[in-house]
Amino acid sequence: MAGPEPESPPALPPAVLVLDRPPETRAEVERLCERLRELVRRSAPGPVTVDVVAAHRPGLAMVETLARLRLTARRLGREMRLRNTGGELAEVLTRAGLGAALRIEPGREAEQGEQPLGVQEGVEPGDPPG
Repeated sequence: MAGPEPESPPALPPAVLVLDRPPETRAEVERLCERLRELVRRSAPGPVTVDVVAAHRPGLAMVETLARLRLTARRLGREMRLRNTGGELAEVLTRAGLGAALRIEPGREAEQGEQPLGVQEGVEPGDPPG
């Protein structure tokens, strides 16, 4: 008489780190790297995704943070990709030499005929009605 079939272990989630605000200190960057290490330990194999939705005005601090997170991921044998990057962040990363190193998944683009969020259309005097 055969016993019950063993249950397969639950599938592990992918590693996703959400930056809900830009880090302000080196200690915060180190805490983010530690969070990334913990996520990798408890996640399925594959690339690590960092959601950079908080990078509204990217600067050198954000570039350094992403470079440190990428280094942490690589030391753990993982690649890193970015999600919800705005055009400004992608441009800053490219100028810093990280654009090609990080797989960048842009945020949602406006559909044809739809205004991108945060953009207001202005009318100049003398413009023909459209």
